[in-house]
Amino acid sequence: MRRFVRVAAAVLAVAAVTAGCGTGTDAVAQGGTFDFVSPGGQTEIFYDPPSERGTIGNISGPDLMVEGKTTSLSDFEGQPVVINLWGQWCGPCRGEADDLEKVYESTKDLGVAFLGINVRDLQQDKAQDFVTDNKVGYPSVYDPSMRTLTALGGKFPTSVIPSTLVLDKEHRVAAVFLKALLAEDLQPVVERVAREQ
Repeated sequence: MRRFVRVAAAVLAVAAVTAGCGTGTDAVAQGGTFDFVSPGGQTEIFYDPPSERGTIGNISGPDLMVEGKTTSLSDFEGQPVVINLWGQWCGPCRGEADDLEKVYESTKDLGVAFLGINVRDLQQDKAQDFVTDNKVGYPSVYDPSMRTLTALGGKFPTSVIPSTLVLDKEHRVAAVFLKALLAEDLQPVVERVAREQ
């Protein structure tokens, strides 16, 4: 019976991750090597003041678009970075793609970098088509197995797709969004973090 319960829980966890859903008063995200409960079902979490922000490990993996190239968070040393977890199979990811691109283009002059992490896309060519069709100008790590996310160490909620993390210049987590974003949701946060000393 215990084995059945564990298997059923694992199936439900994977379904929640791929559907980007939460239920009840707490948003619960489970899967891979992490398990996070967002109190009160929050979909926007801010970490302030900056001195109390946590860091993540170095995210690194194969570049989605350039064969043989490795793309890493460390490529953007000293820059604020927006990390977006996405999949071409994810409807909300398609919906937010143009908004993310708009914020990327409008904050480049502030030194902000964007990094995508493409997850659970077993067919790389379909993920590449998503990038081309949506005119995404920033790089993505190709991570179908979600192994790259182990660098987060389970400290921050990221198992809802799409998820977006805003990192400050020291790559500390300033904000996490567990929902599809509009440019007007993301841009003020990115600009505020980019202007921090």
